[in-house]
Amino acid sequence: MDLTDGAPGPAEPTAGSRSPAEPLVGPPGPFSDLAGPPAPRPPKPRVLQDGRDMFWSLVPLAAMCILLAGLVGMCSFAGPGPSEGPTPTYDVAAALRADAAAVDYPIRVPALPEGWQANSGSRTGIEAGRTVPGSKDKQRAVASRVGYIAPSKMYVSLTQSNADETALVKSIQKDVYPSGTEDVDGVTWIVYQGGEGAEPVWTTRLDSAKGPTQLAISGAASSDDFRALAIATQTQPLLG
Repeated sequence: MDLTDGAPGPAEPTAGSRSPAEPLVGPPGPFSDLAGPPAPRPPKPRVLQDGRDMFWSLVPLAAMCILLAGLVGMCSFAGPGPSEGPTPTYDVAAALRADAAAVDYPIRVPALPEGWQANSGSRTGIEAGRTVPGSKDKQRAVASRVGYIAPSKMYVSLTQSNADETALVKSIQKDVYPSGTEDVDGVTWIVYQGGEGAEPVWTTRLDSAKGPTQLAISGAASSDDFRALAIATQTQPLLG
């Protein structure tokens, strides 16, 4: 008996059916346009992640503060108004000896009492400051100047020159005029004064066998300081 006879064979595919091995083809399904899985959240800034980040971000600021504090500590602050500092020293005797060797008129070294301190000096020229004896011609004059701090703590200077009186005074203070005289132990000093801000000038001419010398005293010191410097100068012997 043939078993194949009458037995059902493999079924023929019908319309709308597919073979089990046939891949699925056709239009995409209804959910194929949906986005994939959600993206991870963006990381928060590093400065907010932990305490270590904040620590390292503050290190440069702390270093700058330390540096600034060091610089401020090296500075000193003074209150308003001038402050008294050490007075510079000046070798009057040596300076005037050098001037006496360089000029052609007599120079004296003041013998001042204790408490006076020389702090400066110079030798300068005065153009057309000297009248040639016996003529009206003008020549260049020379002036030797020494500055002092008096016991009153005020400045006063002594100038010794071969210049004419007016030329010497104008080289020290321009806006002054003769206003009187002062007798200093028998020597007459002519007093020049000016307006506000102009310091007074005392001047006299001392004659000697070596020739005349025009002296001038000026500064912010008192008349007592002027007188003390005048006496200390006019009583001294000539250098050279």
